[in-house]
Amino acid sequence: MPEVKLSLSVDALCRLAVRQIEHLFGDGETISATELLPSARQAVTRLEHCFSKINNRYFFDGQQVLFDHLHGDQYAMWLYLFANQLDRDKAPASWCKKLFLLNKALHGCDIFYQVALPSVFLLVHPLATVLGRGQYSDYLIAYQRVGVGSNHGVYPALGAHLTLHPGSSVLGRSTVGSHCSIAAESLLLDRDLPPGNLYIGNPRDHTIRPQSQVQPIWRT
Repeated sequence: MPEVKLSLSVDALCRLAVRQIEHLFGDGETISATELLPSARQAVTRLEHCFSKINNRYFFDGQQVLFDHLHGDQYAMWLYLFANQLDRDKAPASWCKKLFLLNKALHGCDIFYQVALPSVFLLVHPLATVLGRGQYSDYLIAYQRVGVGSNHGVYPALGAHLTLHPGSSVLGRSTVGSHCSIAAESLLLDRDLPPGNLYIGNPRDHTIRPQSQVQPIWRT
């Protein structure tokens, strides 16, 4: 796997997170950057794997994985990975919640730290994007205003190579096959979508079209 070039060291990323959290909350809880460091290192390893699969010069230049804390999409992905890794490592729940809320405040991005996103995913301008609990698979693309969530307590299962276009949602008892797309402003609700299809519309009026193109954004 290619090495990662960070705009800030892992230590500095931890210190930045602490400063941002303290500025946003100021509730008197002390969080040490040193205590965050082991989980941050693991999160960077996960980020390196994820970014190495993205065919975009801002993520991978052909030789190195690149991470810039001032790149909004990348920082949103980082804060999710960081919070999720802290949860995996049994850190205090308040630390995970604050990183989750920091991501929400900075990017309008609602991905709870216990949500299990796949190891390879891409957030594109993820303003007002809500990715809830569900079954996710690798090579997921989620644009702005995307929603994944429950209907009557049941969550969807999403296949690999899924693209969720702006304003699209997948809810409830839905199973989406691999190599599918949900068109902009479309709602898939309590419905199965077979592999290799584009879904356009809503439960009352929809069209399903075959698609065979693999998204060029992915390095396989």
